[in-house]
Amino acid sequence: MGVNNQSFIELNGRERAQAILDQGTFRELLGPFDGIESPHLPKQDIVPQSDDGVIIASGLIAGEPAIVISIEGGFQGGGIGEVSGAKIAGALELALNNHKKGVPVRPVFLFDTGGVRLQEANYGLLSISEIGSAVVALREHTPVVGVISGNVGCFGGMSITASLFSYLIMTKEARFGLNGPEVIEQEAGVEEFDARDRSLIWKTIGGIQRYETGFADVLAQDDVTAIQRAVQETFQRKEKVASKTEQVDFYRHLLSKVDPSEKMTPDQFQKLYKATKNEHISSTVSYSLNEVPGSMPNSRGRVWINALINNEEADFEIPSVLYKDALLGREKVRYISVVPNPYSRFLRARKGEVGLDEGWTIAKHVREVIKEDRNQSPRPIIAIVDVPSQAYGYHEELLGIHYACGAAADAYAAARLAGHPVITLIVGKAISGAFLAHGYQSNRILALKDEGVNVHAMSKQSAARITKRSIKELEEASKKVPSMAYDIESFASLGALYELISGIQPEQPTERDVQTIQDILTGAVEDVRRESVYDLSSRLQSEKARKEGRKASLLVRGELEKQWNI
Repeated sequence: MGVNNQSFIELNGRERAQAILDQGTFRELLGPFDGIESPHLPKQDIVPQSDDGVIIASGLIAGEPAIVISIEGGFQGGGIGEVSGAKIAGALELALNNHKKGVPVRPVFLFDTGGVRLQEANYGLLSISEIGSAVVALREHTPVVGVISGNVGCFGGMSITASLFSYLIMTKEARFGLNGPEVIEQEAGVEEFDARDRSLIWKTIGGIQRYETGFADVLAQDDVTAIQRAVQETFQRKEKVASKTEQVDFYRHLLSKVDPSEKMTPDQFQKLYKATKNEHISSTVSYSLNEVPGSMPNSRGRVWINALINNEEADFEIPSVLYKDALLGREKVRYISVVPNPYSRFLRARKGEVGLDEGWTIAKHVREVIKEDRNQSPRPIIAIVDVPSQAYGYHEELLGIHYACGAAADAYAAARLAGHPVITLIVGKAISGAFLAHGYQSNRILALKDEGVNVHAMSKQSAARITKRSIKELEEASKKVPSMAYDIESFASLGALYELISGIQPEQPTERDVQTIQDILTGAVEDVRRESVYDLSSRLQSEKARKEGRKASLLVRGELEKQWNI
């Protein structure tokens, strides 16, 4: 190709994949001539692309078999829809199968993405949860390496995915964060984050800052040869290092030293991070809590954890993450619920959002269960979901909310893969990165059939701003593409729900309602154990998924497997 000594960023997605692989070994799988396009974009008068913005290429890296996944940021901002998401998840799942058969393959991911493609919304979220699950499983066999360069960078749910990787390589020109500056401004105001301040953006979430605070492992020049070398060197490392999202005690300790009432500068965070790295880290973290007992607001998440633990006192380390070990039928299970805390240390996480403290604390309570049950039957974990969103704010981005959400998702996935039946019960909102962190990594998803139960990738106001549509136009589009809708029945039509539960009072459940839910939860746990499959494939096998809801996802995986020869 003659791409040596030139900018990696200026290459398109396909050229980047070719540049990473040894010269002459590039072979594209499920490429443009296979003609599998998004079936959802034409319904919205959007021209699809024949590779749906994702390039899957096999070849060699330093003479060893490899698979490179490259996102084309020039198509729909690198957004993940059903087809593109299935290509990524399917490739990682096939790579995992290779390793299980004793045939190693080196996985490399080239990020250039804004996250979920909002024109397909819930398909994007579903796909990202499946991609994350595959990364966590594959990471046990081989380093999973990511490159974040430009022009888009890595945002949204895909930043949570990137946080799960073994190693991340960034250029100084790249940006890496959960919430884009425009979305933060929309949700929290220009005083919180000025999306026009380019200097602020790069100082907060740019490559240099991410490298200096440990959220990236390598800072590489924007040069093809430099990126090639950095990728190859990661696979030469002999030691297996825990991913950052597994280092729960360290990051909780780090956050405990932050005073959110004072605006921390990027330089101050660098100094704090470097000082904390050299400290002895305890698994016990104490916060200065300002909650007033008995004054906490009610929420569906609080109502349902209290009801399911028979109105005993729920435990907590921070008041916004309640947990309790209680009997479900004859066995002990752990319930976890995120609830509002108007006294939260972090201003942007006071209404039930999953913020920095919440993500890392969820991870702690899930990993406790894995550790405690290592030599006994793995107990079920029940995630009660009523989360309006992840927290949007300056401190959240500076301090790595994508890693906090990733830590929670990682812990749930690790529990599931270790044999714990993980069941999600959606009783209220299940929105965006909050749902990816708390609930989307479960074996089975249950939901109450109620107008107050919503699943989506973003608030309507932010979705309208990002897609440059009015809210009315978005609502009209959702009639043609159910994955764009917020209501739970539209989500159920995609086939990912184990059960949609009618006839339950969501805000004031009766004893009979509680017993009904307990019986359904027990049945879901039994179904997981009976099936004995601990990945997320069951979501693709329901009748609704096979007939229509995940038709494109299944087609992509099937065709990809036919072409797989690594």
